[in-house]
Amino acid sequence: MDEGLLVTQPQTPAPSSVSSDQGESSSGSDVRVKLFARTDVGQVREHNEDNFLVGDLTRRSRGLLEANRATAIGPQGAVFAVCDGMGGAAAGEIASQLAVDIIYERLVDGLGDSQSHSQRPIKRDDLARRLVRSVETAGLRIFHEAKADRSRRGMGTTVTAAALVDDVLFFAQVGDSRGYILRGETLVQVTRDQSLVNQLIEAGQLTEEEAETFEHNNIILQALGTSDTVQVDLTYVELRKGDILLLCSDGLSGMVRFDEIRELLKSSVEPLDICKGLTERANMAGGHDNITVIVVQFDGQTLKPLDATDEPLKYRKYTLGDESFSETVPLAAGDRAAHGAAIAGGEASAPAGSLRPPAANAATSRPPGPWHEQGGHRAHEHDDRIDIPGTHVPIWMVVGIVFGVIVLLAGTAFLLLRG
Repeated sequence: MDEGLLVTQPQTPAPSSVSSDQGESSSGSDVRVKLFARTDVGQVREHNEDNFLVGDLTRRSRGLLEANRATAIGPQGAVFAVCDGMGGAAAGEIASQLAVDIIYERLVDGLGDSQSHSQRPIKRDDLARRLVRSVETAGLRIFHEAKADRSRRGMGTTVTAAALVDDVLFFAQVGDSRGYILRGETLVQVTRDQSLVNQLIEAGQLTEEEAETFEHNNIILQALGTSDTVQVDLTYVELRKGDILLLCSDGLSGMVRFDEIRELLKSSVEPLDICKGLTERANMAGGHDNITVIVVQFDGQTLKPLDATDEPLKYRKYTLGDESFSETVPLAAGDRAAHGAAIAGGEASAPAGSLRPPAANAATSRPPGPWHEQGGHRAHEHDDRIDIPGTHVPIWMVVGIVFGVIVLLAGTAFLLLRG
């Protein structure tokens, strides 16, 4: 396999004075990852506008270097991201490359000396806040780049980024790339598409079957670079031993059915083979778009084993506490209940050992959201309330606009045919 065809990010090696086993932090963290990533132009597009990011924040190392593919996670965590660019010509590729570069640079900025053997473990709130701000900064930079260069007008990119610290994985979502977790036999989408079709489904205006052939299923509600501000959807997962993360662009999720993705994730113990199988399957299905995937397997003593009594895996919002970096509450295992009270502004605390916001927020849960094991747009009654950022237009107005556009196009075609 030609390694050069798979890598779309700079290969930054770790400083030689820091071994890959330095990932065990002073707090006793011992999470190990085994990973690979792959991007493919597909069968239709002329060039690849996707990009991905694989970065070790402790060792300041990014890319698919051998040392990064199987390593312990250090006290300052790791980041994985998929970006799907848009904008025509080479603008989409520029937007997605800017996004992965800026997200990585902002995450490592200010973390201290990478060659120090006494690095301060990053707190969960600090990493989550850094992740959100890095995505916001990337969006603003892409927006200004597009304004400054006429040839790049309209460029933008989606981003699905995951940042890991001890046993918690934070997700920052803008657009319709996706994040999944395979836990045992169950595959769950833990991000939400910020798309028109998803909003219509959530509002009950479109069924799952209708969504598969919906004419405007490629319309997303926001992207990095299309405006000077962006609302990042921040969610989280508490990992278990043996969990597998999949990040992908819609070149995979739009071409390969949910059950097939699940079976391919279970088909091998090697992330490289899984990535190859996923991209090849998307190409066999037509390869209508660029295809990018990241597969990460999690293990280590810090992670709890899978337990039948665990709360079902699902889409969960994460609420940041105090905006002050220096005053965020450390989230060691014994502090989670206190954190539940802190992020709820003093309301009833969450169950011990859980990052889930307390029961006081339960009333905001809305009926059934999509993407549980059955895939597609099926309901999951236990999902947190889904509030897709980037639009507050009433659903009747969205439907009216879509209908109006269709009527206008039909009328124009009729007049042209008559002429």
